[in-house]
Amino acid sequence: MHFTRFIRRSASVLVLASAAAGAAHAQDASTIDAIIVTAQKREQNLQDVPIVVTALPQQLLQDNGVKDIKDLQILTPGLNVASTSNETNTTVRIRGVGTVGDNPGLESSVSVNIDGVYRPRNGVAFNDLGELERIEVLKGPQGTLFGKNTSAGVINVITKGPEFEFGAEAEATFGNYGAKGGSVAVTGPIIADKLAGRLFAATRKRDGFYDIVTGAGPRTNKEDANQDYYTVRGQLLFTPNESVDVRLIADYTKREESCCVGVQIVNGATAPIVNALGGGNGLSIPVRPFERVSYANRPTDQNIEDMGVSMEVNWDLEALGGATLTSVTAARNWKTANGQDIDFTTMDLAYRTPDWSTEFGQFSQELRLAGRTERLDWLFGVFYAKEDLEQYTPFVFGTQYETYLSLLLSGGTNANLVSILTGLPAGQAFAPGAGARDTYDQKAKSLAFFTNNTFKVTDAFDITLGLRYTREEKDLATRYTNAPGTNGCAAALSRVPFIAGAVGAANAPTVLGNICLPWTDPGFANRGTQQAREEDKLTGTLKASYRWNDDVMTYASFARGYKAGGFNLDRARIGLGVVNPDTAFAEEMVDSWELGAKTSWLNRTLSLNAAAFHQEFTGFQLNAFTGTSYIVTSIPKVKSVGVDTDLLWFTPLDGLTLQGGVTYALTEYGQFTPGPGVSPRLPNARLSFAPLWSGSMAASYKRNLGDTLMMRTSLSAKYSSTFNTGSDLHPAKVQPEMWLLNGRIAVGTQDERWTAELWAQNLLDEEYYQVGYDAPLQSGGYDAFLGAPRTYGVTLRAKF
Repeated sequence: MHFTRFIRRSASVLVLASAAAGAAHAQDASTIDAIIVTAQKREQNLQDVPIVVTALPQQLLQDNGVKDIKDLQILTPGLNVASTSNETNTTVRIRGVGTVGDNPGLESSVSVNIDGVYRPRNGVAFNDLGELERIEVLKGPQGTLFGKNTSAGVINVITKGPEFEFGAEAEATFGNYGAKGGSVAVTGPIIADKLAGRLFAATRKRDGFYDIVTGAGPRTNKEDANQDYYTVRGQLLFTPNESVDVRLIADYTKREESCCVGVQIVNGATAPIVNALGGGNGLSIPVRPFERVSYANRPTDQNIEDMGVSMEVNWDLEALGGATLTSVTAARNWKTANGQDIDFTTMDLAYRTPDWSTEFGQFSQELRLAGRTERLDWLFGVFYAKEDLEQYTPFVFGTQYETYLSLLLSGGTNANLVSILTGLPAGQAFAPGAGARDTYDQKAKSLAFFTNNTFKVTDAFDITLGLRYTREEKDLATRYTNAPGTNGCAAALSRVPFIAGAVGAANAPTVLGNICLPWTDPGFANRGTQQAREEDKLTGTLKASYRWNDDVMTYASFARGYKAGGFNLDRARIGLGVVNPDTAFAEEMVDSWELGAKTSWLNRTLSLNAAAFHQEFTGFQLNAFTGTSYIVTSIPKVKSVGVDTDLLWFTPLDGLTLQGGVTYALTEYGQFTPGPGVSPRLPNARLSFAPLWSGSMAASYKRNLGDTLMMRTSLSAKYSSTFNTGSDLHPAKVQPEMWLLNGRIAVGTQDERWTAELWAQNLLDEEYYQVGYDAPLQSGGYDAFLGAPRTYGVTLRAKF
């Protein structure tokens, strides 16, 4: 469809709602006939689409303060979004399936597309999304139409485009934690009926959620998890004639913040040593995680720069019976540079310097040709992406690394044990400022050909066939470096008989293992490796749907999805002093079956939908942090079985809309023999971040107050049953069942010239873990990254 006509139609028809996963609502809609989605790259009524999809309209997103993908969780059952050591390490999971984001060598199981452009990792998409038209969340493998690595689902973001009628908006927000921010937007014609523009700019600031005990420093910042960014997005819409439209988008975002510290949730046997080295205040004793007091003597600076341009061209080809040729071309660059206190205490053990960085350069091109006949909706396309990934990973010894290691190995009795065992003067085995300095340079290319076609066998019976052939190529150049002063491991390996005599033969392997941790191993000194891999995969989908009458449609579907293999961007060894030159891991595949029903009731004001799913993953890519390094393992089998249900009701009470959804998902590992670094708890156990039950509920109500004013209220809730937040499933990392609640009350003029809103997110101040993890080098200690506390404030809006 011509893009201009689509924009004009969207102005009067709000796109909303959900299938099998928590429906949305539209302010002005009164029946489900107004619910339009584009989950198959063409406009369809939700009740006609044989896919599990949640599409969230602009008003619902605004009422819940959605500005980034993490905010979507409260609106979508079965969706979990969590961040770890910095907010760029963000992971999206659907039905308990996702890929841990700390290791950029792994691509995401749930892909994020913004205005038709694929983002290479979830964290790359974790920025202010700007003015939103809608967001669609598609569950299950969607690799036929939505590009790379969609073995678990897709988050498809559509922002507002330029309009040929002048409009302007402004917003100012003030809240607790010193929050303040605002945005301005303007759209309108530049050349009548030919060229329109839209410009959006926003800035947001907020104090941190954590108070920091800095110890002896050098950190001086006493807060963490603050917010400080600005973003700009400019667009042009060019319509030279009735057959062609061109949409050009350029955006830029800059963030300068501090993030992220953890809190202690279990103190192990090393806590007294840590506390002593931290000057008597090294960590929380006893643990009080939800007081939000963290311990870090090193900075956690977070600097992110994200920029890109894209161009979408739609050309209606009358010579092909009205078929449309669509081209989406994009170039993007994203970079983050961070600092980190690796031990999350005030002792000066180890840290990452603020130039710890990851950068993605990306070019993508997609071409689609789509049309329809009386009995066939057809689509053919090609997709190409080129990605350059560069990462610099420092691991730097603090002033107390050698002392702590000596006390750890001696049970707290000898602060010079490492010097004795290595034969080096005190302070020279692991000199302050020494450590690992590694660089990774990965080049990736992806080329795919795809088709998706719906055959109308009868007026009631449709069959959809989709196929996609994908070729992936990746090359990795790695340079490992040990800075001068990283001497302890080499010295220890030259004195193995002496160490065995000093600590006992039975204890010698443990002692050597701790002295020769990966970042100290001399095998990595000035070592370079080259790796390459290629993959060719055929994926696709087959769906059959039958409409029994105007109010009932049932469907059955099969889909095969694929997520590319890659390389683990971390140090890997065969043994002490012996580098493993092969860090590759295999692709991840999934076969998914679904049976669904979509039903309408009460004169099409109520929809009740359900879908049963059965997903089997082979070669599931598990990224686990062992406390010293990341290990990627291909798990032979993971199975996810369950049901998604939803309802949407435009009630008889004018202005009141109710929506809700429930997901039951049993997502488990199969039986397998755990390899090195893989927890023995995993076989036949539920995956981390995989609650059995999750549900969302929302109510919105709008009414007029007299002749000129109106009131709008909304209340949204999300429930999750108990789940584990750690990849090793340690019991200390369990998050009990929880509720999250958001609320908003707005009063303003009926034409929305001005609106004042009072809002709260996490209204009940629910205390919960985002991610639990092993405290680095602290035996028996466990830390966690926490979810956001209650925030509240006021927002003032004006439209012109």
